[in-house]
Amino acid sequence: MAYWLAKTEPESFSYGDLEKLGRDRWNGVKNFAALKHMKKMQPGDLVFIYHTGKEKSIIGVAEVVTQAYPDPNETDNRFVIVDVEPRYRLERALTLKEIKLNPIFQDWQLVRQSRLSVMPVSEEHWQLLHNIAKEPSQ
Repeated sequence: MAYWLAKTEPESFSYGDLEKLGRDRWNGVKNFAALKHMKKMQPGDLVFIYHTGKEKSIIGVAEVVTQAYPDPNETDNRFVIVDVEPRYRLERALTLKEIKLNPIFQDWQLVRQSRLSVMPVSEEHWQLLHNIAKEPSQ
């Protein structure tokens, strides 16, 4: 199993929207570095859902339920999507500001490449972020 982070604009599609739908396509990714990551996603992989914009926070976790496949709304097969299902909300949202303050995350793509919309998460970071979410907000 691999771990990922995927960004979304909550005004367009939020984690709450995914919870209401129960399953949806993760689409709209146009950056080829992010698409490369999406092509590696496998059923069973877990994904942090990150709200961009004013929130800039990790909100919850979804599970990848399909392999990457061509986006049926695109004519270029390089644009792929995966289907995801919501799994759980974090005990509290983890803000980008809070993550940046922790030196353990200084080399993570979320901190270094802020515009990348899909990125891997190491198992160490995955566990640490869950542990931080259990602590009171700082």
